[in-house]
Amino acid sequence: MIIDTTYILPLARIQVDTDLLKDIADGKIKLDLEDITISSISIFELQAKALKLAVPVKHVTEAIEAIFTTFKVIPFYESELVKISYELKELIEDYIDCIIVATAVTMEENLITEDSIILGNREMIKKEYGVKILNYKELF
Repeated sequence: MIIDTTYILPLARIQVDTDLLKDIADGKIKLDLEDITISSISIFELQAKALKLAVPVKHVTEAIEAIFTTFKVIPFYESELVKISYELKELIEDYIDCIIVATAVTMEENLITEDSIILGNREMIKKEYGVKILNYKELF
């Protein structure tokens, strides 16, 4: 399962409405942490958001260490992934989101996101690429 950047923000002590990782750890969601994959672009996004919010660097570096220790991290620059991300640009304006969806496509894994544009295009993505897009609430 690929997770969007939103769900790793709490690792850097950034508050979000949906703490997916905590709910998995608490057994509320039937998913193993070891089955989660993220795009390396999400680590960049986490750093940028933390800097903007003035999160102490210690929290950010601890979050990055936890990510690499716990999850499979996929580089965002692999050629097939880049190719698909360019195709997705017609559906999704934000290029970082294109990379995250392309990660799910190349890994042939479902994606969990709260992004309204990605969710709004999920039928087209499923039809074109065979990847299911879910949001947090659909995991219950």
